[in-house]
Amino acid sequence: MLYIASVIIGFIGLSYAAVPLYKIICTDTGLDGTAKNLSGQKFDPATMKPVAGSKPIRIRFQSSLSDSMKWKFTPQTKEITLVPGETALAFYTAENPTDEDIVGISTYSVVPGRAAQYFNKIQCFCFEEQKLAAHEEVDMPVFFYIDPEFAYDPYMKDVREITLHYTFFRSKYQ
Repeated sequence: MLYIASVIIGFIGLSYAAVPLYKIICTDTGLDGTAKNLSGQKFDPATMKPVAGSKPIRIRFQSSLSDSMKWKFTPQTKEITLVPGETALAFYTAENPTDEDIVGISTYSVVPGRAAQYFNKIQCFCFEEQKLAAHEEVDMPVFFYIDPEFAYDPYMKDVREITLHYTFFRSKYQ
């Protein structure tokens, strides 16, 4: 009886830990369309060199808002072209057209999902609360690169376009 109770308690504990663990695993591995985030790691620009002879990849930028979010949120650039190993900087613009301060938080995805493991963000605004005062507008940078290993992966041979999509939600803790 004690064994069954401990198994039940263990499963309850796992169910509470599942969401944060899933987010950590997806962020670290690039699974499920989640790019790797290198903001907590040391980034050495000397090791980043464009892969000579590799085909260019078009990176498209998209944005959306949840129904409860009253901001305007758009990418400043719709697309750029780069090769694996090349760094790039893109900006999104967020505007709060309301008369109240609003705190938002964003999530992102990378499409196709199989390319997410090679999409490395050096700096971004995702998963951090962003507070915009009434009628405030800000530019939000995303500094990233496509891992040079992308060029040598046979499963990426047909991938010539990657989409980075951000969605902003109103923070629950406002």
